[in-house]
Amino acid sequence: MTRKLESYASGRWFAAEDDGRPLLDASTGEEVFRFSAQGLDLGEMTAYARTVGGPALRALTFHERAGLLKALGKHLIEHVAEFHELSLRTGATKGDGMGDIEGGIGTLFASGSVGTRQLPNDTVYLDGDPIPLGKGGTFLGQHVFTSRPGVMVQINAFNFPVWGMLEKLGPAFLAGLPTIVKPAAQTSYVTEAVVRSIVESGLLPEGSLQLLMGSPAGLLDELQVQDHVAFTGSAHTAGLLRNHANVLHGGVTLGVEADSLNCSILGPDVTSDDPELDLFVKGVVTEMTYKAGQKCTAIRRTLVPAPMVDTVIDALTARLARTTVGHPAAEGVRMGALVSLDQREEVRKAIQSLRASAEVVYGDPDRPGNPDLVEADGERGAFLGPVLLRADARAVEPHDVEAFGPVSTVIGYDSLDDAIALAARGKGSLAGSLVTHDPEVARTVVLGLAPWHGRILVLDRDDAGESTGHGVPLPTLVHGGPGRAGGGEEMGGLRGVLHLMQRTALQGSPDMLTAVTGRWTKGSTRATGDVHPFRKSLAELRIGDTIESQPRRVTLDDIEHFAEFTGDTFYAHTDEEAARQNPLFGGIVAHGYLVVSLAAGLFVDPDPGPVLANFGVDNLRFLTPVKADDTIAVTLTVKQITPRTTADYGEVRWDALVTNAAGEPVATYDVLTLVAKEWPATT
Repeated sequence: MTRKLESYASGRWFAAEDDGRPLLDASTGEEVFRFSAQGLDLGEMTAYARTVGGPALRALTFHERAGLLKALGKHLIEHVAEFHELSLRTGATKGDGMGDIEGGIGTLFASGSVGTRQLPNDTVYLDGDPIPLGKGGTFLGQHVFTSRPGVMVQINAFNFPVWGMLEKLGPAFLAGLPTIVKPAAQTSYVTEAVVRSIVESGLLPEGSLQLLMGSPAGLLDELQVQDHVAFTGSAHTAGLLRNHANVLHGGVTLGVEADSLNCSILGPDVTSDDPELDLFVKGVVTEMTYKAGQKCTAIRRTLVPAPMVDTVIDALTARLARTTVGHPAAEGVRMGALVSLDQREEVRKAIQSLRASAEVVYGDPDRPGNPDLVEADGERGAFLGPVLLRADARAVEPHDVEAFGPVSTVIGYDSLDDAIALAARGKGSLAGSLVTHDPEVARTVVLGLAPWHGRILVLDRDDAGESTGHGVPLPTLVHGGPGRAGGGEEMGGLRGVLHLMQRTALQGSPDMLTAVTGRWTKGSTRATGDVHPFRKSLAELRIGDTIESQPRRVTLDDIEHFAEFTGDTFYAHTDEEAARQNPLFGGIVAHGYLVVSLAAGLFVDPDPGPVLANFGVDNLRFLTPVKADDTIAVTLTVKQITPRTTADYGEVRWDALVTNAAGEPVATYDVLTLVAKEWPATT
């Protein structure tokens, strides 16, 4: 008997008690694995995630979690060859597999970058600046994001057994949520291989990742408030999940990526001589044939100006005719099999439904190849050649029926309003695209499509060289869509992480906010001492360490010299009469950047020391003009300390307050420096 796949639960690999169900090679029909989770204790599994995985994960800072994700990505890259061998059995070509395997691993690196670049080396993320809640400055509000003591459950679709898991794992891991993965049965052996590699690496905290290789029946019964379910699949199954008691009444949150009748629109400005026509045709054919059209973002509706319908169909059929279908490992094959014979029958049924209001203009739903299969058996393998249909604007089925395979329907439109209305009939989509070189067309269509789409690509000759195409979700952008598409959001860089955390409005005194958040808050206690803060290493610096400078007079000579030296001869700095007429100044004033430059001279310690570099300022605001012969002084306070886990230095954010002789704030900003962890530096 073929090997039975195993679950990874409660820190050990689990083999089911029964013989399980067979899983077949999509191209040959031979049995390759069996799967079952009979006898697995789902309650123990979720409890293990909460009591072992969650605490271990949340004990790490965002930067430490990010470092583990990057290390995991590097580890998995070394094993892609074995994953590709298994991926071929799902019917996916090597090119299909790269999007799933290397693409999935790429999301780990992207999440790792989010963790190190956009999140602090802490366990709390601050959402915005403190908000004054009283006149005296002693009562403030601060929004904070913290990790939830729950579990993320993934329920994934069959088409991306690696990417589907890893694109969800990255944000959840950063957010501090341990993950339980439930892959779709048909391709679960690829997921199992990746999880085995992850477990063997020993990189992730125990309990932060578990795998369920069988039916999820009863799993939602074990979930509770603070838990999250991320589902990718059919709208029907999504409906069942939405109506589960723990989702309706138990506080379990649910994210859904469901069916999506995505469209691509050819702009009315495009002619047969424009490069945009070729871009449009290539895009549609790619989405029809990549993964054999088994992709949630594939183009199901091809919307074309009515006068261009015949031209577009001719171009599409010519390109589709060059698509070789066959065994995914065979030389020259561009499209492999559908994932199973059952899936092929589902697609054929959907095509039959579409034919109620559309005609087939290319391909034959009853033929496995196009025209002949390459090194493959059309009876045992789940092959189906590309099928292109044509419908008019009155057709109903193309906007209701999704053939989850290499199928698209060309529909003509008469005006931009007509095109927008046709797109909206899909009732919400993950992705839409518009191919046009006319900015007015782009604005009109995008504003019309935006409420109905999670992502919109505007493609033309200018961005085509770098465009990733209509159907490629990117980890830096949200992936999801409204309405029929499920209404959920995944990935999206920092957004995807915060989506899985709890935002809380914290209220208190400046000192209390500083203590809780780890960032100095305006009004908090400042610590001044005999040692200049620039003489302190990262290990010695403390939040609130402050230097208060001596005052400096800003003379007219200073202002004139700065104007001549920089070339900034704006009249407010050089023409007394004109400056006097300006209601904001009433006379010659110093350049704002002169004030900031002089301020730096007031707080900088010139000798070599732990402060290695200044790498910028944030949030610079000029509040009160500095007139000739006024004085300025600076108060510089350590606001935030962020050690870098992979370097011998860290980042220090300083609160800079420049005041005049009257004590009024002249300028406020954050100074950003790199500071050695130890000084003198050790080697």
